[in-house]
Amino acid sequence: MALSATAPSRRPLRRRLAASFFAAMTFVAVAAPLPATARSAPESFADLAEEVTGAVVNISASTTVEARNRTLPQLPPGTPFEDLFEEFFNRRGQGNGDGAPSRPRSSNSLGSGFVIDASGIVVTNNHVIGDANDISVIFSDGTRLKAEIVGKDSKVDLAVLRVKPDKPLKAVRFGDSDAIRPGDWVMAIGNPFGLGGSVTAGIVSARGRNIESGPYDNYIQTDASINKGNSGGPLFNMNGEVIGINTAILSPTGGSVGIGFAVPASTAAPVIDQLRQFGETRRGWLGVRIQNVDDATAEALSLGTARGALIAGIDDKGPAKPAGMEVGDVIVKFDGKDVKDSRDLPRIVAATPVGKEVDVTIVRKGQEMTKKVTLGRLEDGEKQAALQQPPAEAPTVTRQALGLSMSGMTDELRRRFSLKDDLKGVVITRVDPNSSASDKRIQAGEVIVEVNQEPVTNPADVAKKIDDLKAQGRKSALLLVSNAQGEVRFVALSIE
Repeated sequence: MALSATAPSRRPLRRRLAASFFAAMTFVAVAAPLPATARSAPESFADLAEEVTGAVVNISASTTVEARNRTLPQLPPGTPFEDLFEEFFNRRGQGNGDGAPSRPRSSNSLGSGFVIDASGIVVTNNHVIGDANDISVIFSDGTRLKAEIVGKDSKVDLAVLRVKPDKPLKAVRFGDSDAIRPGDWVMAIGNPFGLGGSVTAGIVSARGRNIESGPYDNYIQTDASINKGNSGGPLFNMNGEVIGINTAILSPTGGSVGIGFAVPASTAAPVIDQLRQFGETRRGWLGVRIQNVDDATAEALSLGTARGALIAGIDDKGPAKPAGMEVGDVIVKFDGKDVKDSRDLPRIVAATPVGKEVDVTIVRKGQEMTKKVTLGRLEDGEKQAALQQPPAEAPTVTRQALGLSMSGMTDELRRRFSLKDDLKGVVITRVDPNSSASDKRIQAGEVIVEVNQEPVTNPADVAKKIDDLKAQGRKSALLLVSNAQGEVRFVALSIE
């Protein structure tokens, strides 16, 4: 990349006029009163950077893997490139296909981190260390120490390391990330492209960003320059407190375009505490499967406005079932914290201590009530079941409504669609591709279990309930739809 100095001006008179103009503008700006809430930009970040840089480290992680033998390209004998290829592959220990042993190959990665405890506790991203079997922490004075993994968590992308220094280390503390606002100044320090100790500054661009990287996405977005190698480094507020851990960037080029993301301290700190104490995470578990509430669903459930997390399934062995929670309940508050949408609930529940009894406010058929739930522990190995793909062939149609062709449950349909033996309801045999049902991804082979939270057993039941809703002036019908395995979800369809 070429660097060039700015060319000097060739018009001295214009430069003097411009200087006078800006001086006048400055006078006017100073003379005008500033709003009471306005805060001037910092004159320099140098003092702040000098204060905290000693706690920011570079992370070097190496993974040694066994290299696979590689056969030399088949070249005609005597070709002028034969010796060249043989030397190339042998020099890299990749073998020549004659059974010679191959040498181990090392994969290296660089990232950033920071010290949170003077005794030698370092925080970084989980993706920085990965499955490394050799991790080193490099300090600003050049000191290099071997590190061991205390614990790591892939869901929030955090890792805690321990080093053994000869003397106490410079450490930084976490700040209140919930107090920051878009527009607040922040400063990032890290190891971009191996250039350790790089300081960049910017503002908080947004909060609560969901970048679809995990179940607890709640990122701080910043325009402070973040590049490859900054991962795991701290994002500071103007008090020198860590309010975020730089984790990801959005970039079409691979370099910074002013859109970086940091895990908030409020999300990271509880996870780090658990990793330090237990070597693993111990998250709260409610035992429900949820979905978001859109406007149509809110109208069908008499919620008023779209809010909360709609329970679409309950684990038989989870804490929610003995507490009296039911499919169709909408959780609007958990342990005193408002649940604005379904994204909020997993994050709030996970941060709540295992075994704690909490109040859960739900809305059931338009009525608000509170349930007491004692939280269990989330099993990290728990995986979401794959969606069942229904067969393309459909049986004979018996009734149509809402763009759906429906039939009563029969042994033939149960076999054709591989439906569970205990699954009851009305079988969907065809979906009009131009209907709202198709837009909501309802598919042939699924089963309507309830309409507006009342069970249905045949197509006539569905048709009657839809007619009743129209007579009441309702604009949508709330269907409880099950796949072949019995996993249910709510779908609101327009009946206008």
